[in-house]
Amino acid sequence: MGNKVKSIGLIGLGMVAGVAASFQFSAIAQKVTGAPLPLEELRQLSDVFGLIKTDYVETVDDKKLLTEAISGMVSSLDPHSVYLDKKAFREMRETVAGKFVGIGVEVGMEDGYIKVVSPIEDTPAFKAGIKAGDLITRIDGTLIKGMSLDESVKKMRGEPHSRVSVTISRKDEDKPLVFNITREEIRVQSVKAKIIEPGYAWVRISQFQEPTVDDMAKKITALYQQDPHIKGLVLDLRNDPGGVVPGAIGVSAAFLPKDAVIVSTNGQLASSKETFYGRQEFYAPRSRNDPLAKLPAALKEVPMVVLVNAGSASASEIVAGALQDYKRATIIGQQTFGKGSVQTLRQLTADTAVKLTTARYYTPKNRAIQARGITPDLLVDETAEGDGLNGLRVREADLQKHLGNDKDPEVANKRDVLEDEQRMAALSKKWKPVEFGSRDDFQLAQALNHFKGLPVQVSKADAKPANDVGETKPDTPVKTETLLKPDTKAK
Repeated sequence: MGNKVKSIGLIGLGMVAGVAASFQFSAIAQKVTGAPLPLEELRQLSDVFGLIKTDYVETVDDKKLLTEAISGMVSSLDPHSVYLDKKAFREMRETVAGKFVGIGVEVGMEDGYIKVVSPIEDTPAFKAGIKAGDLITRIDGTLIKGMSLDESVKKMRGEPHSRVSVTISRKDEDKPLVFNITREEIRVQSVKAKIIEPGYAWVRISQFQEPTVDDMAKKITALYQQDPHIKGLVLDLRNDPGGVVPGAIGVSAAFLPKDAVIVSTNGQLASSKETFYGRQEFYAPRSRNDPLAKLPAALKEVPMVVLVNAGSASASEIVAGALQDYKRATIIGQQTFGKGSVQTLRQLTADTAVKLTTARYYTPKNRAIQARGITPDLLVDETAEGDGLNGLRVREADLQKHLGNDKDPEVANKRDVLEDEQRMAALSKKWKPVEFGSRDDFQLAQALNHFKGLPVQVSKADAKPANDVGETKPDTPVKTETLLKPDTKAK
């Protein structure tokens, strides 16, 4: 059994037992779980399986039945526990590793079509001549208007060296442009950085992946080489859906005192009761060299603002919560998503796994973020006119079967999500997505005002603090990602 069900040390990312019972497997399963199995219910499950096989209107594949049973059992637990089939497991590993096979474009939706936000440098799309602002209207000849962003993204992805036809509508071009592109492995750049004006730096993390800490250290080092006298640094975590635990620990550790507590976790297993510190063993355990060792000493003292919004989730909330607890940075923006749970990948076969919620996480001051989120020190809307679509986004507390907040069970009030979706559809025609880091970025402008001691235009909304303290992705839609925790056994 131990060889068949393995815990994967991926960082920071029923029916089986029922059918097994009829194959004399119950004794082994009971030994693994350490608790008596509900044999009567398992027999019923086996009976239903038999009924479907003999009585259903048409033949049903055994593997499909069993896979769907496993999937249903796991997904019934909470919104983030899921069975990963071969394709989903491969995509999960690609996400964690920060690479995928595709054409290499950052995309978003506009008027029912896929808009190219930016081609990634030196990728097939970039070399083919696809430009920012292009609208993708067809993929392999299939019209994509009305298709979801996720479906369109999947059509652009594929196997290495396979070809895909992309039809483009470009401003100032009379006819559609057709590009025949060969897919390649694309490495995602999860960190962007630049000097936004003399003395002020902007570092954006779009997702926490295995390379994130290294990438951030390199980008920040380059910023200080460009301007050794940085007097304010903005860490932009807006729309960052999360990712791996070590990435969040490493990013936090870069700005906090040595060996500071970053986050703690607690769950049913002994291995889930753990405290993580700002040490290399926690953020770069497999690296020979410490990626943070050569960062400028000034980074520990430079004034900081962290930008967050409703799309800042999971690992993003770990970073924002840690920097807020230590009063290391001023948090500006809107209430975060509120995903305070940790998932661990348990590999079942070479190609499949279960992603299971194994713990809740807590900030250094023992605040539970689950279904609550991080409340900014300064509530600032997305634009000068209001919070736009951000204020209508679904948060953790709106999800069905979400875990409660064990520190304050009454913290979450579920909204009418359907009503919000209808309002969002109406507003989407009026509000356009903000280009983070641009001159039109209102929240970034307020961060600069804060540094300079100028008035900050705070939100007009009546927001009640919940805390007890005084972009698009490459070839993929924005969504909340799993917070993957290292398995203790793998350390």
